[in-house]
Amino acid sequence: MKATLSGIWLARSPRDRKIIAISTVVFILILYLMLVQSAVKAQSSLQKNVVDLHTQETFLNDQALEYNRLRNMSAITSSPTDLHTLVQIRILDAGLSNNLLRINAIDANQVVVVFGAIAFSDWLHWIIDLKSQHIRVAKCRIEALSTSGQVSVTATLVRPGSP
Repeated sequence: MKATLSGIWLARSPRDRKIIAISTVVFILILYLMLVQSAVKAQSSLQKNVVDLHTQETFLNDQALEYNRLRNMSAITSSPTDLHTLVQIRILDAGLSNNLLRINAIDANQVVVVFGAIAFSDWLHWIIDLKSQHIRVAKCRIEALSTSGQVSVTATLVRPGSP
């Protein structure tokens, strides 16, 4: 095989051999440049993908931390104490005891609370806190007072499963 190729090469004129050699070098050089260009394009694309993947990694790590935090939280359950006691504790914790006019227990799972002048935003925050304790508002009457942002509230609070 080597002898055959050598014979074909030597059968060519020196001018043809020179043209073939130069053409081969130019072809290899063009092929090399195309390969380098392709590699540079792929590298820039991969660098962009790495940045995107780092962003996704950060997001997923944050999500995993939140998932673990939520999984490790104890399940929220209704308090074994009667609703009247639980609502009183929540009123004290929220600092709304000065606004409370009265609290009446209808039964162990229903309570009527009456607030005199209370900021509407405080009322909303307190109701959201109660919702986290699985206490809902069954009936509510809210009246605006002459003082801006102040309301009077009469509400019936119940536990789940209560009428």
